[in-house]
Amino acid sequence: MHTLKQYVYMFAGLIACFIGSVQAAEAKDCQVFNKEKRNSRSMLQPNIIIIIAESHRAGALGVMGNTIVKTPNLDKLVSKGIAFTHAYVTTAICAVSRASILTGQYQQRHKINSFVTDFTEAALNQTYPLLLKKAGYTIGWIGKVGIGDNPPDSCFDYWQAVIPLQLNGVHNTDLVQEKVFEFLNRYRNDRFCLTINFYAAHEIDGTPASYMVQERYKDLYAGISITAPETADPKYWNSFPDFFRTDQNIARERWYGFFSTKELLQENTRNYYRLLTGVDATVGSVVKKLKRLGIADNTVIIYTSDHGFSLGEHGLMGKWYGFEESIRVPLIIYDPRSPEFKKGKIDQMALNIDIAPIVLGKAGIAVPAAMQGTDLIAAVMQNKPGREQFFYSHMVFSAPRLPKVAGVVTSNFKYMKYIEYGYEELYDTQRDPKETINLAKAASYRDKLNEMRELYERERSAIE
Repeated sequence: MHTLKQYVYMFAGLIACFIGSVQAAEAKDCQVFNKEKRNSRSMLQPNIIIIIAESHRAGALGVMGNTIVKTPNLDKLVSKGIAFTHAYVTTAICAVSRASILTGQYQQRHKINSFVTDFTEAALNQTYPLLLKKAGYTIGWIGKVGIGDNPPDSCFDYWQAVIPLQLNGVHNTDLVQEKVFEFLNRYRNDRFCLTINFYAAHEIDGTPASYMVQERYKDLYAGISITAPETADPKYWNSFPDFFRTDQNIARERWYGFFSTKELLQENTRNYYRLLTGVDATVGSVVKKLKRLGIADNTVIIYTSDHGFSLGEHGLMGKWYGFEESIRVPLIIYDPRSPEFKKGKIDQMALNIDIAPIVLGKAGIAVPAAMQGTDLIAAVMQNKPGREQFFYSHMVFSAPRLPKVAGVVTSNFKYMKYIEYGYEELYDTQRDPKETINLAKAASYRDKLNEMRELYERERSAIE
């Protein structure tokens, strides 16, 4: 079905063709007319590509000081764009976080709290892709969805979500790249918004658990020794309360298959990095493709992840809980159109719910009042102060597999509460960035604990 925009330009093209006297010239005039109209639009509204990796923790980038993982293409985007060094997810699990990215809302508002829950039609129409489509954008979706049983494929101009982990020896990351190229070849003359979703660097659960690495990267990092995280020391796992310190805890259960021996920690950390290097290479290939098509100068690229990942820290594997490794992610924004956006690293706190407002801001579209995130680029350009805290929660499962947890994070402190048990954690993240000492029962931090409890209640009420 054609959109109103398409009918307008089709009618304008017919008029231009009618004016010419030779049929060949008529066709040429149509093409020139439409190209000029597209170019005039593109001065105001860019193409936008949103790339969402899986389980990419914030520190797994060369530009963030990681001396092992090779991410030259993402590093280059940072050098020419913006990287929010303190970007977080509001819930560290794919379904909820991806819903927050799409809607600009906390889970408490978008209501996606399971893998099978679908967006309502009203909620779907307020996601950034559908809002851009309403504004005339061609919208595409490639790769993982992770939300609901009934994907909104009919709403998109291009939909390639069911991509196997491997097909005829071709890895999922490479299959995603093929579909991206197909989209760009088909819609390069449109004003488009494309969301690219990788499965990497997700693990393959099973016995034994494993990573599926691209063949060409299997020997990468082979000669590099991985240093175990400080908090991989058993004393940190043993310091947890009984309800958490159980083999039924999903993060501990998976730890056994990934990090329970020195050999497993070495190889699976390398495999995790190998998958991310594969994603980075695809990002580089997409940038080159944009240049070959002549549309790189008008294409904004946003890169992030649905959550972070624990590589054995605190005796855990995975995400879910409120530790930095789980909730902190990359957020890179590259806009080639104007140099004033090239700000480098920014320490301002950013959230996954800010991505939808940023996308809409780039397109010049008003942010709906229901969105709880902020157009951080506009805020940075206007020298507005950043947020001082945010509310974190993970309520998808329950104890003992995944105890429900919620809390509040500030620039210096983190307070987490395990809801089913009333157990509290307080970390002075400025002095103790690795979160080694729970200060919730320390007499010297009693006032701070009470302050964080009050902040927790205010933030919880504010987002509902």
